[in-house]
Amino acid sequence: MNISGQLVLEDRIVSASMSFDAMIGEITPQADMPERYILPGFIDGHVHGGDGADTMDGVDAIHRLSRFHLSHGTTTILPTTITRPWADVMDALHAVAEVWRTGIPDGPQVHGAHLEGPFVSPHRLGAQPPFAIAPDPFHVEQALSTGVVRVVTLAPELEHAETAMEAFAGAGVRVSLGHTVTDYEGAERAICRICAAGGVAGATHLFNAMAPIESRRPGPVTALMCSDAAYAEMIFDTHHVHPATFRLAHRVMGARLLFVTDAMRGTGGGDGISQLGGQTVHIHNGVARLENGSLAGSVLTLDVALRNAVDAGMSLSDAASLVSTNPARYLGLEDRGVLAPGRRADFVVMNNALRIEEVWVGGKRLH
Repeated sequence: MNISGQLVLEDRIVSASMSFDAMIGEITPQADMPERYILPGFIDGHVHGGDGADTMDGVDAIHRLSRFHLSHGTTTILPTTITRPWADVMDALHAVAEVWRTGIPDGPQVHGAHLEGPFVSPHRLGAQPPFAIAPDPFHVEQALSTGVVRVVTLAPELEHAETAMEAFAGAGVRVSLGHTVTDYEGAERAICRICAAGGVAGATHLFNAMAPIESRRPGPVTALMCSDAAYAEMIFDTHHVHPATFRLAHRVMGARLLFVTDAMRGTGGGDGISQLGGQTVHIHNGVARLENGSLAGSVLTLDVALRNAVDAGMSLSDAASLVSTNPARYLGLEDRGVLAPGRRADFVVMNNALRIEEVWVGGKRLH
């Protein structure tokens, strides 16, 4: 098969045709191609729900939320847990594992799970319910035994955190610092420990649920941004992070910054009342909050995040990297994330207004 248009590559946009089956074949520059953009498929490494469904609800819900995000350009997805009683967390991991093994007909590829709770600080819960526990060897081994955890959010100041970081890193799991009260030195030590164990360090929703940057207290954000190795997620709905703060982080981190949605159940449903981890959430003017006013995840989709980045002054190539190339590299997915021969034919077709027209996964048009 062939598709033609304005191909969004890592460093430029070219007018070209692209041949493909399950994988991308030749890319041939040609003049006067259709005025539509073809981008690499989006990768969401932190997403709780959408279209009324939540990862914690089980297999059918994971299918539903994944298909919803497919319609917004997500071709690879990591359904994400929330802090609940451990039995509930394990049930959710087993459900993700089942979907990972069997796949989703007409849906995105489920790469695995993001274990966001419960190894978080009880003092930086954000919208996480109050079921935080320490990452002791028993719980870490149980989580790893599912074979499906690809990213774990972990507060490095918790008891057993050092051995947990080493165990997760040794198993190839990305260790993401988040929901933490650690300081600059604690974050720097954690990054070094993860890297020394052969792992990849990250940050869960940079700037949120962690101490801010101050003149004499640089905090974990500074350690993460200044590291040469650490990646960082960002929820760029312009509510969690101001556009100027995003531009600063991008200028410092470049390819180590990536977008996620942190989308919750109510995403796609408009304003109203929803639920996250058993807690009531009020959605108003595109912002989700708990009854105490705390931000409760988001109602973001990655196509909106991409448009927000362009509106903030990013080139379309740079914006595409934030939703495709950078998350692929963070997750070690060398077969996707860019439009290039030999890569998976996961791509998104958008019109001149950057609205989704088509979504292709493994060479099949699914939306």
